[in-house]
Amino acid sequence: MASSPAAPDATPPDRPDRRSRRRQETIEEILDLAVEVMTEAGVNGLSLSEVARRLGVQPPSLYKYFPSLMAVYDAIFERGMAEMLAVMHEAMDAQPPGLQSLVAGLDANGRWCLEHPVVAQLLFWRPVPSFEPSPQAFAFSGEMVDVQRAALADAVAAGELGPGAATEEGVCLVSIMIAGSLSQAMANEPGNTWGTGRFSPLFPKLVALLPAAYPPD
Repeated sequence: MASSPAAPDATPPDRPDRRSRRRQETIEEILDLAVEVMTEAGVNGLSLSEVARRLGVQPPSLYKYFPSLMAVYDAIFERGMAEMLAVMHEAMDAQPPGLQSLVAGLDANGRWCLEHPVVAQLLFWRPVPSFEPSPQAFAFSGEMVDVQRAALADAVAAGELGPGAATEEGVCLVSIMIAGSLSQAMANEPGNTWGTGRFSPLFPKLVALLPAAYPPD
C-alpha cells in the first residue's frame, strides 16, 4: 500500500530576506535604545548591559549584532551622518546653486542637530575620548564637506563670492560658523529648537559676512 504524502510543514523556515529584515530591525532597536541611554547618562555613559536590560536580553546576546561598545558608537555615528547628509541634500536641492543652497543646507543641519543633540555631540565633538569613527562611518562626513565645498564653488561661479571662498580655508570658515552657533545653543539653551533663542537665529547674519571675507571680483 502506498504511503500517504507527507503533510506540508505548517511553519516553514524564515526566508533569508525575512531573517535579514528582522536582524536589521533589531539593530535599529539597539541603536535607538543606545541613544536613549546616552540621553539620560551622557554620551560617554553608554553601557551595553543597560542597553541589553532595556532590550530584554542578556548582555552577551548583543554581541551577535555588535562586537563591542565602540561598534555601537560607530553605528550611531554612521547612521547620524547619513541622516543629516540626506536632510542637507534635500534642503539644498530646493534652492538655486550658490549661497542660497549652502545656507539652506547648513540651516537644515543645524535644525537636525538640535533635534538630535546627543547624536550631534558624538558627530561633532569628542565626548568619548576612546572612540574613533571607522573609515566607512566617516565617509559620510567627507561627503558632507565635499557638498559644502561644491556650494561655495557655485557661489564663486555666480559672482556671489571671491575665489578664495572655494578653498579649504573657506570650508573651515563655514564649519566654524555653523559649529559655533550650535555649540552656543546646545551649551546655553538646551532644548531650544533651531532658529529660537539667542544664538542660532544669528547664523544667517554670520553667513552674510562671507562676501566681506571673500569679496567677489
